Amino acid sequence: MRRILEAARSHFDAHGFERANVDAIAAEAGVSKMTIYSHCASKEGLFEAVIRDRTDRVVGGLAGLEALDPKQPRKALLAIGAQFLTLAREEATLGQFRSVYGAAATQREACRAFYRQGADRLIGDLAAYLRRADAAGTLNIRQPRQAADLFLAMFLGDGHIRGLMMLDMPDAREDRALLQEAVRVFMAAYAKAP
Repeated sequence: MRRILEAARSHFDAHGFERANVDAIAAEAGVSKMTIYSHCASKEGLFEAVIRDRTDRVVGGLAGLEALDPKQPRKALLAIGAQFLTLAREEATLGQFRSVYGAAATQREACRAFYRQGADRLIGDLAAYLRRADAAGTLNIRQPRQAADLFLAMFLGDGHIRGLMMLDMPDAREDRALLQEAVRVFMAAYAKAP
Protein backbone atom coordinates (compact mmCIF):
# COMPACT_ATOMS: atom_id res chain seq x y z
CA MET A 1 0.00 0.00 0.00
CA ARG A 2 2.90 2.35 0.75
CA ARG A 3 4.22 1.93 -2.82
CA ILE A 4 0.74 2.58 -4.21
CA LEU A 5 0.32 5.74 -2.11
CA GLU A 6 3.75 7.07 -3.09
CA ALA A 7 3.12 6.40 -6.79
CA ALA A 8 -0.37 7.93 -6.57
CA ARG A 9 0.90 11.00 -4.71
CA SER A 10 3.59 11.53 -7.32
CA HIS A 11 1.16 11.02 -10.19
CA PHE A 12 -1.57 13.28 -8.75
CA ASP A 13 1.03 15.98 -8.04
CA ALA A 14 2.42 15.80 -11.57
CA HIS A 15 -0.82 15.44 -13.53
CA GLY A 16 -3.63 16.69 -11.30
CA PHE A 17 -6.67 14.64 -10.38
CA GLU A 18 -8.45 14.82 -13.73
CA ARG A 19 -5.50 13.67 -15.82
CA ALA A 20 -4.27 11.08 -13.34
CA ASN A 21 -4.27 7.57 -14.77
CA VAL A 22 -4.71 4.52 -12.54
CA ASP A 23 -2.89 2.30 -15.07
CA ALA A 24 0.17 4.57 -14.88
CA ILE A 25 -0.01 4.65 -11.08
CA ALA A 26 -0.17 0.84 -10.98
CA ALA A 27 2.83 0.56 -13.31
CA GLU A 28 4.84 3.03 -11.24
CA ALA A 29 3.95 1.16 -8.02
CA GLY A 30 4.79 -2.20 -9.60
CA VAL A 31 1.33 -3.62 -8.94
CA SER A 32 -1.70 -4.46 -11.02
CA LYS A 33 -4.62 -2.10 -11.47
CA MET A 34 -6.77 -4.71 -9.70
CA THR A 35 -4.47 -4.51 -6.66
CA ILE A 36 -5.11 -0.79 -6.46
CA TYR A 37 -8.86 -1.33 -6.78
CA SER A 38 -8.77 -3.99 -4.07
CA HIS A 39 -7.46 -1.30 -1.69
CA CYS A 40 -9.36 1.69 -3.10
CA ALA A 41 -12.65 1.23 -4.96
CA SER A 42 -12.06 4.11 -7.39
CA LYS A 43 -9.68 6.85 -8.49
CA GLU A 44 -11.52 9.13 -6.05
CA GLY A 45 -10.94 6.58 -3.29
CA LEU A 46 -7.24 6.46 -4.14
CA PHE A 47 -7.07 10.25 -4.09
CA GLU A 48 -8.80 10.24 -0.70
CA ALA A 49 -6.26 7.70 0.61
CA VAL A 50 -3.40 9.98 -0.50
CA ILE A 51 -5.00 12.94 1.31
CA ARG A 52 -5.66 10.81 4.43
CA ASP A 53 -2.00 9.73 4.41
CA ARG A 54 -0.85 13.37 4.30
CA THR A 55 -3.24 14.35 7.08
CA ASP A 56 -2.02 11.38 9.17
CA ARG A 57 1.44 12.95 9.10
CA VAL A 58 0.11 16.06 10.83
CA VAL A 59 -1.80 14.11 13.46
CA GLY A 60 0.87 11.40 13.70
CA GLY A 61 3.64 13.98 13.93
CA LEU A 62 1.97 15.18 17.10
CA ALA A 63 1.73 11.62 18.47
CA GLY A 64 -2.02 12.09 18.07
CA LEU A 65 -3.93 15.09 19.34
CA GLU A 66 -5.38 13.00 22.15
CA ALA A 67 -1.87 12.77 23.64
CA LEU A 68 -1.53 16.57 23.92
CA ASP A 69 -1.96 17.94 27.43
CA PRO A 70 -5.17 20.00 27.72
CA LYS A 71 -3.57 21.86 30.63
CA GLN A 72 -0.85 23.24 28.32
CA PRO A 73 -2.78 24.68 25.35
CA ARG A 74 -0.07 27.15 24.32
CA LYS A 75 2.48 24.36 23.96
CA ALA A 76 -0.06 22.15 22.15
CA LEU A 77 -1.07 24.94 19.77
CA LEU A 78 2.56 25.69 18.94
CA ALA A 79 3.07 22.01 18.04
CA ILE A 80 -0.18 21.76 16.06
CA GLY A 81 0.44 25.06 14.27
CA ALA A 82 4.02 24.12 13.36
CA GLN A 83 2.91 20.77 11.89
CA PHE A 84 0.01 22.36 10.01
CA LEU A 85 2.19 25.16 8.66
CA THR A 86 4.75 22.61 7.44
CA LEU A 87 1.99 20.66 5.69
CA ALA A 88 0.40 23.78 4.19
CA ARG A 89 3.76 25.00 2.81
CA GLU A 90 4.75 21.70 1.13
CA GLU A 91 4.78 21.92 -2.64
CA ALA A 92 2.93 18.60 -2.84
CA THR A 93 0.10 19.95 -0.68
CA LEU A 94 -0.04 23.19 -2.64
CA GLY A 95 -0.13 21.14 -5.85
CA GLN A 96 -3.11 19.19 -4.55
CA PHE A 97 -4.91 22.42 -3.71
CA ARG A 98 -4.26 23.68 -7.24
CA SER A 99 -5.41 20.39 -8.74
CA VAL A 100 -8.60 20.17 -6.67
CA TYR A 101 -9.51 23.81 -7.21
CA GLY A 102 -9.08 23.31 -10.95
CA ALA A 103 -11.30 20.23 -10.91
CA ALA A 104 -13.97 21.58 -8.55
CA ALA A 105 -16.62 22.07 -11.24
CA THR A 106 -16.35 18.53 -12.62
CA GLN A 107 -14.90 16.33 -9.85
CA ARG A 108 -17.25 16.73 -6.91
CA GLU A 109 -16.26 13.41 -5.28
CA ALA A 110 -12.56 14.25 -5.39
CA CYS A 111 -13.33 17.60 -3.79
CA ARG A 112 -15.43 15.94 -1.08
CA ALA A 113 -12.60 13.49 -0.40
CA PHE A 114 -10.05 16.30 -0.22
CA TYR A 115 -12.25 18.22 2.23
CA ARG A 116 -13.21 15.16 4.30
CA GLN A 117 -9.66 13.86 4.76
CA GLY A 118 -8.00 17.27 4.92
CA ALA A 119 -9.71 20.30 6.40
CA ASP A 120 -12.73 18.56 7.95
CA ARG A 121 -10.61 15.96 9.70
CA LEU A 122 -7.98 18.41 10.99
CA ILE A 123 -10.60 20.88 12.21
CA GLY A 124 -12.53 18.06 13.91
CA ASP A 125 -9.43 16.66 15.62
CA LEU A 126 -8.33 20.10 16.82
CA ALA A 127 -11.89 20.84 18.03
CA ALA A 128 -11.77 17.66 20.14
CA TYR A 129 -8.52 18.85 21.75
CA LEU A 130 -10.04 22.30 22.38
CA ARG A 131 -13.05 20.68 24.09
CA ARG A 132 -10.65 18.85 26.41
CA ALA A 133 -8.77 22.09 27.16
CA ASP A 134 -12.09 23.80 27.91
CA ALA A 135 -13.07 20.94 30.25
CA ALA A 136 -9.64 21.20 31.94
CA GLY A 137 -10.29 24.89 32.57
CA THR A 138 -7.36 26.26 30.56
CA LEU A 139 -9.39 27.61 27.63
CA ASN A 140 -12.85 29.11 27.36
CA ILE A 141 -14.20 27.61 24.12
CA ARG A 142 -17.93 27.92 23.43
CA GLN A 143 -17.75 26.67 19.84
CA PRO A 144 -14.77 24.31 19.51
CA ARG A 145 -15.15 23.62 15.79
CA GLN A 146 -15.34 27.32 14.97
CA ALA A 147 -12.33 28.04 17.19
CA ALA A 148 -10.34 25.24 15.52
CA ASP A 149 -11.25 26.57 12.08
CA LEU A 150 -10.17 30.08 13.07
CA PHE A 151 -6.82 28.83 14.40
CA LEU A 152 -5.94 26.82 11.30
CA ALA A 153 -7.19 29.59 8.99
CA MET A 154 -4.56 31.93 10.41
CA PHE A 155 -1.96 29.88 8.47
CA LEU A 156 -3.75 30.14 5.12
CA GLY A 157 -3.23 33.81 4.37
CA ASP A 158 -0.51 35.57 2.40
CA GLY A 159 2.11 32.80 2.45
CA HIS A 160 -0.39 30.15 1.41
CA ILE A 161 -1.75 32.30 -1.40
CA ARG A 162 1.79 33.00 -2.60
CA GLY A 163 2.46 29.26 -2.58
CA LEU A 164 -0.68 28.50 -4.56
CA MET A 165 0.41 31.06 -7.16
CA MET A 166 3.97 29.66 -7.21
CA LEU A 167 5.45 32.95 -5.97
CA ASP A 168 8.26 33.35 -3.43
CA MET A 169 7.32 31.66 -0.17
CA PRO A 170 7.88 33.07 3.33
CA ASP A 171 11.20 32.06 4.87
CA ALA A 172 11.60 30.10 8.11
CA ARG A 173 11.87 33.30 10.18
CA GLU A 174 8.58 34.62 8.76
CA ASP A 175 6.88 31.26 9.41
CA ARG A 176 8.10 31.20 13.04
CA ALA A 177 6.80 34.75 13.53
CA LEU A 178 3.43 33.76 12.03
CA LEU A 179 3.22 30.71 14.31
CA GLN A 180 4.04 32.74 17.43
CA GLU A 181 1.53 35.46 16.54
CA ALA A 182 -1.24 32.98 15.67
CA VAL A 183 -0.86 31.26 19.04
CA ARG A 184 -0.66 34.61 20.86
CA VAL A 185 -3.85 35.88 19.21
CA PHE A 186 -5.68 32.59 19.83
CA MET A 187 -4.66 32.50 23.49
CA ALA A 188 -5.64 36.17 23.93
CA ALA A 189 -9.10 35.32 22.63
CA TYR A 190 -9.66 31.98 24.37
CA ALA A 191 -7.41 31.57 27.43
CA LYS A 192 -9.21 31.47 30.76
CA ALA A 193 -8.30 34.36 33.02
CA PRO A 194 -6.20 33.17 35.98
